[in-house]
Amino acid sequence: MSLARSDQIQLDRFRDYLEDVAVREIGYPVAFDFDYSALAPFLSFSLNNAGDPFMPMTYLLNSHEFEREVVSFYARLTRAPQDQWWGYVTNGSTESNLYGLYLARELLPDGIVYFSQDSHYSVGKNLHFLNMRHIMIRSRPNGEMDYDDLRETLKIRRDAPPIIFANIGTTMKEARDDISVIRNILDDLAIESRYVHCDAALSGGYAAFLDPPPAWDFEDGADSIAISGHKFLGSPIPCGIVLARRRHVERIGQSVAYIGSVDTTISGSRNGYTPLVLWYAIKSLGIEGMRQRTEHSLATAAYAEEQLQLEGIEAWRNPQALTVVFPTPPEEVREKWQLASADGYSHLICMPHISCRQVDELIDDIRQAGGS
Repeated sequence: MSLARSDQIQLDRFRDYLEDVAVREIGYPVAFDFDYSALAPFLSFSLNNAGDPFMPMTYLLNSHEFEREVVSFYARLTRAPQDQWWGYVTNGSTESNLYGLYLARELLPDGIVYFSQDSHYSVGKNLHFLNMRHIMIRSRPNGEMDYDDLRETLKIRRDAPPIIFANIGTTMKEARDDISVIRNILDDLAIESRYVHCDAALSGGYAAFLDPPPAWDFEDGADSIAISGHKFLGSPIPCGIVLARRRHVERIGQSVAYIGSVDTTISGSRNGYTPLVLWYAIKSLGIEGMRQRTEHSLATAAYAEEQLQLEGIEAWRNPQALTVVFPTPPEEVREKWQLASADGYSHLICMPHISCRQVDELIDDIRQAGGS
């Protein structure tokens, strides 16, 4: 395969463009500090992970072996019940969240989904796909779910089993809903039929390494958890992990003669390359490497918060968060640094590749633009 010279020039220009803008991307939760060149030879194969990664299939060009290791690693991090969990590598957290809600709907077809107003925009889309009844709960100023509003709303709707969509790191403020508090509310109201899904797209990559850890995993009461693979770990291809209690998954499995396997997934044919990427990252870093990665990112976030405040900018962040929130700066600063903005606020997310030097340059640009 080869390109005409004009096409190659177009491709080269695109790479130059990416290299230029990547050094100023600090507003979105993606890590860039990776090198997966060792996996380049595997791009010569059409890796397709169709079906259940824990079941044999007739199409042998798959990376199910590596996918199983990846989800097993995250099962340990999320304290999943031994031999009572299941999971797979998804296209990203939107699919992972869709899967969790799908399981909840099959378990509780008359249930109502409760999610906060700070939830990711894709939640509404997924609820529309699944045609699920839902009620939005107020958020606190820090982005966390308003538990008093949740309690009062549950009291009114006691005729329908609740499906709680908990945020373990909201989009703009990285607020984490405390599922131990949510569980206690459900217990106090004597609600036995329930389902709790945790959207831990960003925070799930490092929550297990926080001290103290937030209440977010299976031991804390989750029935399913979504984690992004391309965010904290870093991947050239968007991807995610979904984990769930096995008894919920067993309700939806279907035998598929064409692939000689059982399909318990949403997407059927799935990317067989991303499990290799996640496996490579996990094996390269190890537990200690991921812990150090977490500490580095938290230190950078603390530095950014402090330096912005010293400049007279009203910056803040939630406890143990990588996201620093501050008043939206002038447009030229937002565009240069690709700052996500909403409701008069912007944020920078101190992913592992973000340096204090970049923070200093951002602050200098805000100062020069008259935004402090």
